[in-house]
Amino acid sequence: MPEKKNAVALVSGGVDSAVALALAIRDGFRVYALSFDYGQRHGIEIEAAKQIANHLGVVRHFVCAINLRMIGGSALTSDITVPKGRKIKEMSSHIPVTYVPARNTIFLSYALAWCEVIPASDIFIGVNAIDYSGYPDCRPEYLEAFQHLANLAAKSAVEGKGEIRIHAPLMNMTKADIIRTGHEAGVDFSLTHSCYDPAPEGSACGECDSCILRRQGFKKAGIPDPTWYAAKKRKSKRS
Repeated sequence: MPEKKNAVALVSGGVDSAVALALAIRDGFRVYALSFDYGQRHGIEIEAAKQIANHLGVVRHFVCAINLRMIGGSALTSDITVPKGRKIKEMSSHIPVTYVPARNTIFLSYALAWCEVIPASDIFIGVNAIDYSGYPDCRPEYLEAFQHLANLAAKSAVEGKGEIRIHAPLMNMTKADIIRTGHEAGVDFSLTHSCYDPAPEGSACGECDSCILRRQGFKKAGIPDPTWYAAKKRKSKRS
């Protein structure tokens, strides 16, 4: 029986990265999970990432602390208001304020560095080009460019010991397809967290782009959404 290959998987705590991680493990990789405490609005997703990594059984899980809040420029790393109640078409019509500048480039660079140490030649990331919020670093052409860059930069590739491969197994799936695939791969979606603007006690807002895509995905997949959504406040009508 051939020895399992090592891989690094980026795990954010959300649905997509959890499913990408599960697929890497299903495909026989020994997975090292990598998450980031980057100054985001809340730490709930870090706890979700820890639970997912533990549940799926990774070799090791690192949480790297970096401060993207000092740069800002995003509703996730500053006091900019998170958009709520947008239509699906509106989400992908332009790059929204929830885009974190250079986030995937930074995350993939850390993953590449860890690959050089483990060693590993494979990186898994849960980006998607169909049901996504218009982020430029979730497109296939971006990943192709980063993979090219990685193979110019990595010692193993330069010395001919193995090229770096970026795996984005969810790239052409709808959110419903991702959820069905994850369900079949044994992902416990109750451990995942998707909300951009959760309440202090942890409930999801249900109205940000990520919550809307998540709710719609579970509905179309025909699988119950285990998310705890905050109750909507209704304004009483004056008589």
